[in-house]
Amino acid sequence: MSDHVPDAPTGELTDGTLEGWIAHQRWYTAKGAEPRLHTVAQDDGTRLVLDEAPTGPVLYQAPVTLGADGAVRDATTDQEWVRELAARIDADAQSLRPIGTVTASRVLSGEQSNTSIICDTDSGEQVIVKVFRVLHHGDNPDVTTQLALSAAGSARVPRVYGALRGTWPDAGRPDGTATGHLAFAQEFLPGLEDAWRVALRDARAGTSSSSAADRLGAALAEVHRTLATALPTEPADEERRTAAIDAMHRRLAAAAREAPAVADHLDAVRSVYARAEQAAWPDLQRIHGDLHLGQVLAAPEPRGWVFLDFEGEPLRPLAERSLPDVTLRDVAGMLRSFDYVAGALAQDADPVDAGEWAHSARSAFLDGYQRGTGTDLRVHRELLDAFELDKAVYEVVYETRNRPGWVGIPLAAVERLVARSAS
Repeated sequence: MSDHVPDAPTGELTDGTLEGWIAHQRWYTAKGAEPRLHTVAQDDGTRLVLDEAPTGPVLYQAPVTLGADGAVRDATTDQEWVRELAARIDADAQSLRPIGTVTASRVLSGEQSNTSIICDTDSGEQVIVKVFRVLHHGDNPDVTTQLALSAAGSARVPRVYGALRGTWPDAGRPDGTATGHLAFAQEFLPGLEDAWRVALRDARAGTSSSSAADRLGAALAEVHRTLATALPTEPADEERRTAAIDAMHRRLAAAAREAPAVADHLDAVRSVYARAEQAAWPDLQRIHGDLHLGQVLAAPEPRGWVFLDFEGEPLRPLAERSLPDVTLRDVAGMLRSFDYVAGALAQDADPVDAGEWAHSARSAFLDGYQRGTGTDLRVHRELLDAFELDKAVYEVVYETRNRPGWVGIPLAAVERLVARSAS
């Protein structure tokens, strides 16, 4: 797609034809609703269509063709279309290294919100191209964060080839035009396990993960150091501190209404949040934003841990996900993920007590992170406890809605953290 998408011409492929197709796509967000589409832009077979869905308007990127049988076909499965997309990414000003000519391509199955295409290239390298299905005005943090890390020479993310930006009409904006990321290309790393699977296997076998967790903490510290150099930082002033803690209080109040188990600890959790607001905060910077063991790949040494998916919390608006934040949010997310390894194994048909394994892994992870950043996390204990509590409160609500039998996993963390904070 070119930098500007011209208005759509009238053709055989109508919005009405597209409505029946888009309703059955995995990435269609208003599941069960009847799409009401309006094409806002079109170029080279790619349509940008606005869906006036009952759940709210959503802009989709829908590269499609109309087959001889009249059926709508997804152009991401068309190698020629993929080859042209790669060429447009190479030509974009943000791109770092050429993809080259695509010699073969296949769509990665199972993805829910975007479409990823695995490409073989004439250089012999494999590239994964992510086509964003839901479009927003503004930078996608998954793109800008990994571009910054890759441009800085970091091996802690897949090497970035480039990204494609586009513009489209938007009557809701002052100048009538929106701009954002359409696609993103990076190194494909086949056959690697994620850290969640590695941790589950080690914990079940009783194999210590302390060394691996230490290296993971050091790797996250390296990512945070690089981002602090490559992208802007800012002091955590009173306004930002207050806004962050107020958001925690709102989530806590909502959780107490939905999950009675949280209500018993309201006052204790509020006290943790109050102490965190008065504590010393590090400078704010770009972070991962939704970090857990499933977002990290175990590459062979000497490369080691590789981090994925820097899009941030999916429920937060895109503009907020690009704002500088507290690095301890990432640390807290990983601590909760180690806890969940033990919790998941305790729920197995053949349960395993991995509580001591999780404790050791958490401690080693913090040791590696402290060594990598040169900071003493004990100085930020109140703040780290608050971020971990905030995450655990969210998990209580999630488990209440989806897996009631698992509520005890995050609830135990809530109880542990408020007890420790009071000591």
